[in-house]
Amino acid sequence: MVCPPPPDRRAAAPTSGDREDAGALDPSPQLTELTRDSFLGGRLYLHQPQKGYRAGIDPVLLAAALPLTAGQSLLDLGCGAGAAALCAGARVPGLRLAGLERQAFYADLARRNARNAGQQMDVFEGDLTQMPAALKQRRFDHVIANPPYFRRDASLSSVNHRREGAMGEKTPLAAWVDAAARRCRPRGLVTFINRAERLPDLMHAFAEALGSFELKPLIPRAGRAAQLVLLRGRKEGRAGFRLHDGMVLHRGARHTSDRSDYTDETQAILRNAAELTFHK
Repeated sequence: MVCPPPPDRRAAAPTSGDREDAGALDPSPQLTELTRDSFLGGRLYLHQPQKGYRAGIDPVLLAAALPLTAGQSLLDLGCGAGAAALCAGARVPGLRLAGLERQAFYADLARRNARNAGQQMDVFEGDLTQMPAALKQRRFDHVIANPPYFRRDASLSSVNHRREGAMGEKTPLAAWVDAAARRCRPRGLVTFINRAERLPDLMHAFAEALGSFELKPLIPRAGRAAQLVLLRGRKEGRAGFRLHDGMVLHRGARHTSDRSDYTDETQAILRNAAELTFHK
Protein backbone atom coordinates (compact mmCIF):
# COMPACT_ATOMS: atom_id res chain seq x y z
CA MET A 1 0.00 0.00 0.00
CA VAL A 2 5.68 -4.86 4.17
CA CYS A 3 6.40 -2.04 6.32
CA PRO A 4 3.56 -1.45 8.78
CA PRO A 5 2.03 2.04 8.56
CA PRO A 6 2.54 4.44 11.44
CA PRO A 7 -0.26 4.25 14.01
CA ASP A 8 -1.37 7.84 13.40
CA ARG A 9 -2.32 7.32 9.78
CA ARG A 10 -3.54 4.54 7.58
CA ALA A 11 -4.43 1.74 9.94
CA ALA A 12 -8.21 1.65 9.51
CA ALA A 13 -11.21 3.35 8.03
CA PRO A 14 -12.54 6.34 9.98
CA THR A 15 -15.46 4.28 11.24
CA SER A 16 -15.53 0.54 10.66
CA GLY A 17 -18.81 -1.20 10.10
CA ASP A 18 -19.84 -4.81 10.49
CA ARG A 19 -18.37 -7.65 8.51
CA GLU A 20 -20.81 -8.90 5.93
CA ASP A 21 -20.86 -11.40 3.12
CA ALA A 22 -20.45 -9.91 -0.34
CA GLY A 23 -23.60 -11.71 -1.39
CA ALA A 24 -25.52 -8.93 0.39
CA LEU A 25 -24.07 -6.63 -2.24
CA ASP A 26 -23.99 -8.99 -5.19
CA PRO A 27 -23.73 -12.77 -5.61
CA SER A 28 -20.45 -12.38 -7.53
CA PRO A 29 -18.21 -15.20 -6.24
CA GLN A 30 -14.95 -13.26 -6.24
CA LEU A 31 -16.27 -10.81 -3.61
CA THR A 32 -16.22 -12.98 -0.52
CA GLU A 33 -15.91 -10.90 2.65
CA LEU A 34 -16.54 -7.19 2.80
CA THR A 35 -17.12 -4.64 5.51
CA ARG A 36 -19.40 -1.64 5.24
CA ASP A 37 -17.53 1.39 6.57
CA SER A 38 -18.81 4.85 7.43
CA PHE A 39 -17.01 7.96 6.19
CA LEU A 40 -17.71 11.65 6.79
CA GLY A 41 -19.92 11.01 9.77
CA GLY A 42 -22.24 8.68 7.87
CA ARG A 43 -22.56 10.84 4.75
CA LEU A 44 -20.90 8.03 2.81
CA TYR A 45 -20.69 4.27 3.26
CA LEU A 46 -18.15 2.16 1.40
CA HIS A 47 -17.86 -1.59 1.01
CA GLN A 48 -14.23 -2.67 1.35
CA PRO A 49 -12.47 -6.04 1.56
CA GLN A 50 -11.95 -7.29 5.07
CA LYS A 51 -8.40 -8.21 4.05
CA GLY A 52 -6.14 -6.30 1.69
CA TYR A 53 -5.95 -2.56 1.15
CA ARG A 54 -8.57 -0.62 3.09
CA ALA A 55 -8.98 3.12 2.79
CA GLY A 56 -8.18 5.05 5.95
CA ILE A 57 -8.03 8.78 6.53
CA ASP A 58 -5.59 9.55 3.70
CA PRO A 59 -8.15 9.63 0.84
CA VAL A 60 -10.52 11.61 3.07
CA LEU A 61 -7.85 14.25 3.67
CA LEU A 62 -7.02 14.29 -0.05
CA ALA A 63 -10.66 14.87 -1.01
CA ALA A 64 -11.05 17.57 1.65
CA ALA A 65 -8.04 19.48 0.29
CA LEU A 66 -9.69 20.18 -3.07
CA PRO A 67 -11.24 23.62 -3.71
CA LEU A 68 -14.32 22.25 -5.44
CA THR A 69 -17.44 23.77 -6.93
CA ALA A 70 -20.51 21.98 -8.24
CA GLY A 71 -20.26 21.07 -11.91
CA GLN A 72 -16.49 20.56 -11.92
CA SER A 73 -14.93 17.32 -13.14
CA LEU A 74 -12.59 15.15 -11.08
CA LEU A 75 -10.42 12.15 -11.98
CA ASP A 76 -8.98 9.87 -9.30
CA LEU A 77 -5.96 7.90 -10.53
CA GLY A 78 -5.69 4.55 -8.75
CA CYS A 79 -9.11 5.07 -7.24
CA GLY A 80 -9.33 1.77 -5.36
CA ALA A 81 -12.84 1.30 -3.96
CA GLY A 82 -13.62 4.95 -4.73
CA ALA A 83 -12.97 6.53 -1.32
CA ALA A 84 -11.35 9.82 -2.37
CA ALA A 85 -13.61 10.60 -5.32
CA LEU A 86 -16.79 9.62 -3.49
CA CYS A 87 -15.79 11.63 -0.40
CA ALA A 88 -15.35 14.62 -2.71
CA GLY A 89 -18.75 13.96 -4.23
CA ALA A 90 -20.36 13.65 -0.81
CA ARG A 91 -18.81 16.95 0.28
CA VAL A 92 -19.73 18.88 -2.89
CA PRO A 93 -22.74 17.45 -4.74
CA GLY A 94 -22.92 17.89 -8.48
CA LEU A 95 -19.35 16.90 -9.38
CA ARG A 96 -18.61 14.85 -12.49
CA LEU A 97 -16.51 11.99 -11.13
CA ALA A 98 -14.24 9.49 -12.82
CA GLY A 99 -11.69 6.98 -11.63
CA LEU A 100 -8.98 4.78 -13.07
CA GLU A 101 -8.10 1.52 -11.31
CA ARG A 102 -5.72 -1.25 -12.37
CA GLN A 103 -7.15 -4.02 -10.19
CA ALA A 104 -10.50 -5.34 -11.45
CA PHE A 105 -11.64 -6.24 -7.93
CA TYR A 106 -11.35 -2.64 -6.71
CA ALA A 107 -12.71 -1.14 -9.93
CA ASP A 108 -15.85 -3.22 -9.46
CA LEU A 109 -16.12 -2.15 -5.82
CA ALA A 110 -15.78 1.52 -6.84
CA ARG A 111 -18.68 1.18 -9.29
CA ARG A 112 -20.84 -0.52 -6.68
CA ASN A 113 -19.96 2.01 -3.99
CA ALA A 114 -20.80 4.90 -6.31
CA ARG A 115 -24.12 3.34 -7.21
CA ASN A 116 -24.97 2.68 -3.57
CA ALA A 117 -24.06 6.28 -2.70
CA GLY A 118 -26.29 7.65 -5.45
CA GLN A 119 -23.32 9.23 -7.19
CA GLN A 120 -22.42 9.07 -10.86
CA MET A 121 -18.82 7.92 -11.30
CA ASP A 122 -17.25 6.58 -14.47
CA VAL A 123 -14.74 3.93 -13.41
CA PHE A 124 -12.21 2.86 -16.03
CA GLU A 125 -10.17 -0.30 -15.62
CA GLY A 126 -6.59 -0.06 -16.82
CA ASP A 127 -3.04 1.05 -16.16
CA LEU A 128 -2.18 4.74 -15.97
CA THR A 129 0.67 4.24 -18.46
CA GLN A 130 -1.76 2.70 -20.95
CA MET A 131 -5.08 4.39 -20.27
CA PRO A 132 -8.27 3.31 -22.01
CA ALA A 133 -8.85 5.35 -25.18
CA ALA A 134 -12.12 6.78 -23.86
CA LEU A 135 -10.35 8.22 -20.82
CA LYS A 136 -7.41 9.58 -22.83
CA GLN A 137 -9.84 11.80 -24.72
CA ARG A 138 -11.09 13.55 -21.58
CA ARG A 139 -9.72 16.45 -19.50
CA PHE A 140 -10.59 17.29 -15.91
CA ASP A 141 -10.68 20.31 -13.58
CA HIS A 142 -9.10 18.22 -10.82
CA VAL A 143 -6.87 15.16 -11.01
CA ILE A 144 -5.99 13.49 -7.73
CA ALA A 145 -3.88 10.53 -6.65
CA ASN A 146 -2.89 8.61 -3.55
CA PRO A 147 -0.09 6.56 -5.14
CA PRO A 148 1.57 3.52 -3.56
CA TYR A 149 3.77 4.83 -0.77
CA PHE A 150 6.60 2.31 -0.61
CA ARG A 151 9.51 1.86 -3.00
CA ARG A 152 10.16 -1.87 -3.16
CA ASP A 153 13.90 -1.38 -3.53
CA ALA A 154 13.82 -0.18 0.09
CA SER A 155 10.99 -2.17 1.69
CA LEU A 156 9.34 -5.60 1.78
CA SER A 157 6.37 -6.66 -0.32
CA SER A 158 3.02 -7.64 1.18
CA VAL A 159 1.90 -11.25 0.89
CA ASN A 160 -1.60 -9.98 0.11
CA HIS A 161 -1.60 -9.22 -3.61
CA ARG A 162 -4.40 -6.65 -3.41
CA ARG A 163 -2.71 -4.76 -0.60
CA GLU A 164 0.61 -4.97 -2.40
CA GLY A 165 -0.98 -3.55 -5.55
CA ALA A 166 -2.08 -0.49 -3.56
CA MET A 167 0.97 0.01 -1.33
CA GLY A 168 4.01 -1.22 -3.30
CA GLU A 169 5.29 1.08 -6.03
CA LYS A 170 5.51 -0.60 -9.43
CA THR A 171 5.02 2.54 -11.53
CA PRO A 172 7.41 5.43 -10.73
CA LEU A 173 5.97 8.57 -9.18
CA ALA A 174 7.07 10.52 -12.26
CA ALA A 175 4.72 8.43 -14.40
CA TRP A 176 1.83 9.11 -12.01
CA VAL A 177 2.43 12.86 -12.19
CA ASP A 178 2.86 12.82 -15.97
CA ALA A 179 -0.41 10.93 -16.39
CA ALA A 180 -2.21 13.32 -14.04
CA ALA A 181 -0.91 16.39 -15.87
CA ARG A 182 -1.97 15.00 -19.25
CA ARG A 183 -5.53 14.43 -18.05
CA CYS A 184 -5.76 17.87 -16.40
CA ARG A 185 -7.28 20.75 -18.33
CA PRO A 186 -5.34 24.03 -18.64
CA ARG A 187 -5.39 25.94 -15.31
CA GLY A 188 -6.75 22.83 -13.60
CA LEU A 189 -5.28 21.40 -10.38
CA VAL A 190 -3.35 18.20 -9.71
CA THR A 191 -3.26 17.13 -6.05
CA PHE A 192 -1.32 14.22 -4.54
CA ILE A 193 -0.98 12.82 -1.03
CA ASN A 194 2.11 10.82 -0.18
CA ARG A 195 4.69 10.09 2.50
CA ALA A 196 6.97 12.98 3.38
CA GLU A 197 10.04 10.93 2.48
CA ARG A 198 8.84 10.80 -1.14
CA LEU A 199 8.56 14.59 -1.40
CA PRO A 200 11.85 15.14 -3.29
CA ASP A 201 10.78 12.69 -6.01
CA LEU A 202 7.28 14.12 -6.08
CA MET A 203 8.38 17.76 -6.39
CA HIS A 204 10.87 16.88 -9.13
CA ALA A 205 8.09 15.21 -11.10
CA PHE A 206 5.71 18.13 -10.53
CA ALA A 207 8.36 20.54 -11.81
CA GLU A 208 8.44 18.71 -15.13
CA ALA A 209 4.73 19.12 -15.84
CA LEU A 210 3.07 21.66 -13.53
CA GLY A 211 3.53 25.04 -11.86
CA SER A 212 2.29 27.10 -8.92
CA PHE A 213 3.17 24.40 -6.37
CA GLU A 214 1.64 24.45 -2.90
CA LEU A 215 2.75 22.14 -0.10
CA LYS A 216 0.78 21.26 3.04
CA PRO A 217 2.60 19.05 5.59
CA LEU A 218 0.42 16.71 7.67
CA ILE A 219 1.89 16.25 11.14
CA PRO A 220 0.79 13.36 13.38
CA ARG A 221 1.31 15.27 16.64
CA ALA A 222 2.71 18.65 17.64
CA GLY A 223 6.49 18.61 17.78
CA ARG A 224 6.85 15.64 15.45
CA ALA A 225 8.05 15.54 11.87
CA ALA A 226 5.46 15.40 9.10
CA GLN A 227 4.74 11.87 7.92
CA LEU A 228 2.41 12.81 5.06
CA VAL A 229 2.27 15.72 2.64
CA LEU A 230 -0.32 17.18 0.32
CA LEU A 231 1.18 18.67 -2.83
CA ARG A 232 -0.79 20.40 -5.54
CA GLY A 233 0.14 22.16 -8.74
CA ARG A 234 -1.66 24.01 -11.46
CA LYS A 235 -1.36 23.12 -15.12
CA GLU A 236 0.23 26.12 -16.87
CA GLY A 237 0.59 27.80 -13.47
CA ARG A 238 3.28 30.47 -13.09
CA ALA A 239 3.06 31.49 -9.42
CA GLY A 240 5.95 30.86 -7.03
CA PHE A 241 6.20 27.92 -4.65
CA ARG A 242 4.21 28.22 -1.40
CA LEU A 243 4.99 26.21 1.74
CA HIS A 244 1.98 26.35 4.05
CA ASP A 245 1.78 25.83 7.78
CA GLY A 246 1.49 22.16 8.70
CA MET A 247 -1.74 20.65 9.95
CA VAL A 248 -1.54 18.66 13.20
CA LEU A 249 -3.80 15.59 13.11
CA HIS A 250 -3.86 14.43 16.74
CA ARG A 251 -3.98 16.08 20.18
CA GLY A 252 -1.35 15.44 22.80
CA ALA A 253 2.15 14.04 22.75
CA ARG A 254 1.01 10.43 22.37
CA HIS A 255 -2.06 8.22 22.19
CA THR A 256 -3.14 7.38 25.73
CA SER A 257 -6.52 5.62 25.37
CA ASP A 258 -8.77 3.80 22.94
CA ARG A 259 -10.75 6.98 22.32
CA SER A 260 -10.19 9.16 19.29
CA ASP A 261 -7.75 12.02 19.90
CA TYR A 262 -8.07 13.90 16.62
CA THR A 263 -7.75 17.67 16.78
CA ASP A 264 -10.92 19.70 16.25
CA GLU A 265 -9.77 20.58 12.73
CA THR A 266 -9.15 16.95 11.81
CA GLN A 267 -12.41 15.86 13.42
CA ALA A 268 -14.35 18.43 11.40
CA ILE A 269 -12.84 17.07 8.18
CA LEU A 270 -13.37 13.40 8.99
CA ARG A 271 -16.81 13.65 10.58
CA ASN A 272 -18.41 16.82 9.21
CA ALA A 273 -16.98 16.93 5.67
CA ALA A 274 -15.20 20.22 6.31
CA GLU A 275 -12.70 21.57 3.80
CA LEU A 276 -8.98 21.21 4.45
CA THR A 277 -7.64 24.62 3.52
CA PHE A 278 -3.99 25.04 2.59
CA HIS A 279 -3.84 28.54 4.06
CA LYS A 280 -5.80 30.08 6.92
